[in-house]
Amino acid sequence: MTLEYWKYDAGTDSVASLVIPAALGRARTFDLDATLLAHVLADAAGSWLELAVEVDGKRVWARRIPGHHPGETDGLEYHCRLAVEADADCRVRAKANCKGARVLSLLLEARETAY
Repeated sequence: MTLEYWKYDAGTDSVASLVIPAALGRARTFDLDATLLAHVLADAAGSWLELAVEVDGKRVWARRIPGHHPGETDGLEYHCRLAVEADADCRVRAKANCKGARVLSLLLEARETAY
């Protein structure tokens, strides 16, 4: 059996959406990763980064942090284990917001686990 791997690279967009398609008669477990990388503007006072993750329309995680490195990059990551029921799609969405920063990369990845 080949393990599934799903990826959506939103680039500099602030929203990434990924659909893990249904598998007939087989439940699966995935390691889900959402990664935000942003450039914090050198002259931006009070800058912050925010990342929110939704699974099937329900928010499962959100975090806002101050921009710690003016003139450089900063980031947020989220990791969880995701159970996908047999015969059902799973929709994942990550949304980034920034103040005094701009999105450089927003990435969603789902790797099926062997157990």
